[in-house]
Amino acid sequence: MNNTFLLCSDCFKDVGLKLDSFKIGMKSKKACLNCKSEEGKKLNSKLIATLAYRFFVRGTLHKTKYGAAPIIQFNEHQETSINVSEELRNDIELIEKAIHVGFFYYGPRLWMVGDVEPLEALQSKSARRKIIKRIINEYPTKILSKKETFFRLRKNPDNSSSFNQYDSPPVSGSGRLDSQDLPILYGSQDLEVCIHECRVTVEDELFVASLCPTKDLKLLDLTELLEEGTTEFESLDIAIHMLFLAGSHSYEICRDIALFAKKAGYDGIVYPSYFSTIRTGAVPFDTVYGISIRKFPLYTDYAKSQVIPNLALFGNPIKEGSVTVKCINKLILNKVQYDFQFGPVNY
Repeated sequence: MNNTFLLCSDCFKDVGLKLDSFKIGMKSKKACLNCKSEEGKKLNSKLIATLAYRFFVRGTLHKTKYGAAPIIQFNEHQETSINVSEELRNDIELIEKAIHVGFFYYGPRLWMVGDVEPLEALQSKSARRKIIKRIINEYPTKILSKKETFFRLRKNPDNSSSFNQYDSPPVSGSGRLDSQDLPILYGSQDLEVCIHECRVTVEDELFVASLCPTKDLKLLDLTELLEEGTTEFESLDIAIHMLFLAGSHSYEICRDIALFAKKAGYDGIVYPSYFSTIRTGAVPFDTVYGISIRKFPLYTDYAKSQVIPNLALFGNPIKEGSVTVKCINKLILNKVQYDFQFGPVNY
């Protein structure tokens, strides 16, 4: 790696680039080779490439109905061909000259924006049943044992000390997996995800119940990474991964999966939290040369670490006695800290 400091945070005119480079740059009192500043955080070639990726690639990530892909990419083989403001053009030229790359509009592989056969079939009511049967058959079973604890968070409950307040809500059909025919107790073994899932505000009174099963519970584990001999376009694994990172338009499909799992004898589902990426800082639908990291055995553990599991237990498990409340505590938020970066607006 070249450790020569080629640029610094004071080189850039765009405020987002300036702040991002200051965040990742290195302290040094040496004068910058480009702008002669001694105060700016210094950037070698590796850090400049990191800055370019953060700002122009991840910073232009465009979410579609299912999936997402960056609008801009860069490499050493192409010249810059994107349209940006004059100020940003000057900043791009600094990066181009420093690490010898060009920026261009990225044409993603279509699976990245939802062109996945099992996912398309799930969106068709006539074809959905067949894919859900595959899901039931191909995904593994997880046993939630009596020794395990998980959490259920409530905002402003009527009676915070009542165990019943932490069971499935009395009216079902507004969440990802619950429906009028199937109430669900949602929880997680990750308390921070519980806070994200409940969309809490500083005005809310928060209470958390620590729960545990009274018997082993059989759960369909949709967080497991499937080993498949297929491309992303044919992948059930990619389909489920995209389904649970999608918004409310995906709920109808998820609810049907829950109903089928209940009929198949499961007590609930382990599923990826919608807030997995914001909890882990992972790039949604991460790739290496356009191939999903979920297709590389070498990246299996890394891909799994990007997913935070949630629990969805069918029925009213506290009332029915399959889950017990160990403890109820008030939860106080002392501090919320955001990790953020920047991207361009016009391109």
